[in-house]
Amino acid sequence: MAARALSYLALTLALAACDPDTPPSPPPAAAPENPSLFLDHHWQRPLAPQGEAPSRFGTQEASLDPAACGNCHTQQFADWQTSLHSRAMGPGLLGQLQEMDPDAVDEHQSCLRCHAPLAEQAEDLQHSLAGTVASLTDGAAFSHGLTCAACHVRGHRRFGPPRRDGSAPAADDALPHDGWQTSAAFEDARFCTACHQFEPDGYALEGKLLENTYEEWRASRHARENRPCQSCHMPDRRHLWRGIHDPDMVRSGISIDTTAPAGAAGRIEAELRITNHGVGHAFPTYVTPHVIVEIGQTEANGEFIPDTVERHLIARDVSLDLTLERADTRILPDELRRYGYDRPRHPRAAGLHTRIRVEPDAFYAAFYRTTLRQPGVVKGRETLVRALHAAERSGYVLYESTQALAASQ
Repeated sequence: MAARALSYLALTLALAACDPDTPPSPPPAAAPENPSLFLDHHWQRPLAPQGEAPSRFGTQEASLDPAACGNCHTQQFADWQTSLHSRAMGPGLLGQLQEMDPDAVDEHQSCLRCHAPLAEQAEDLQHSLAGTVASLTDGAAFSHGLTCAACHVRGHRRFGPPRRDGSAPAADDALPHDGWQTSAAFEDARFCTACHQFEPDGYALEGKLLENTYEEWRASRHARENRPCQSCHMPDRRHLWRGIHDPDMVRSGISIDTTAPAGAAGRIEAELRITNHGVGHAFPTYVTPHVIVEIGQTEANGEFIPDTVERHLIARDVSLDLTLERADTRILPDELRRYGYDRPRHPRAAGLHTRIRVEPDAFYAAFYRTTLRQPGVVKGRETLVRALHAAERSGYVLYESTQALAASQ
């Protein structure tokens, strides 16, 4: 009897499962995406050629020229044009490449892997160095630098983040270039490591990788608060990538305070405080910028009195051959750095002046000067001269203040 009851129950459940009025069970949830696996595949170096575009693609859809993308993605293209990514193949890099053999493609890749990573750009560069003309039917000029396609196109398939509401295009949506495949990796800090973080076994000085931006961020509270690189460098998904070259960007990440000059017995005492409250990595992160702090007494006309000036360097200061780290005085996330001033008052002193200058391309400028002194540099000389002039003009005053000295001080 019990067995018959169980059989009846089983039959009832089976019939219920076949009942058309019974709602179907929801499909199992898709496994969450693994950004690391996506990025390992997406950033395999060197990048593979795109190959032939699908025959259904129009000329614009098949093009790798950023301007073609800009016909629809106007804001992204306009932002990119103002960014250093669009100038990643600047005269400094090009001048060095011009000194290389056109067939030294592996040597080219040491630069192109980040500055112009498309295989089609590498081919265009090789033609340029050899003095021949590439067809460029795909629009992938090496001079375009880090382009839209470098991050978003593989095998003529487009990749990008989900829409702002989290949705993705449906398979039957009629979209240009067949829409795009979404990946959360585009909003993950690890996306940037392809060019902004050396591998663990990469080149290091004093036990620190030469390029270590991601790990600096990962050790900070910004990582714990889930504030990836994109939250600062691509605000609201803008393709801006502002950094050390942009004074407003730098000012937004640090705070600067000075105490009023004090002192007795003919001395001047003061303190400058710099706090890295908003930069998610060391300030500055790489070896190229120098931040120079100057504190000194000034005459009535505002000019520094030379022998009263104290200077401090905020930088990872390395030799031009990258074999020696002379000092690392960078300011880590949330670190407060104090610079005290205590000197005799000069008889002509009327004020105490504080100035902070940023030289974003200090290392490059020194490198270009040294390179241009070498007689063997011929093919790239003119280009490197342009690079040197640009590097020397990139500096700016980040902060400046003068505090009057009381007559009794």
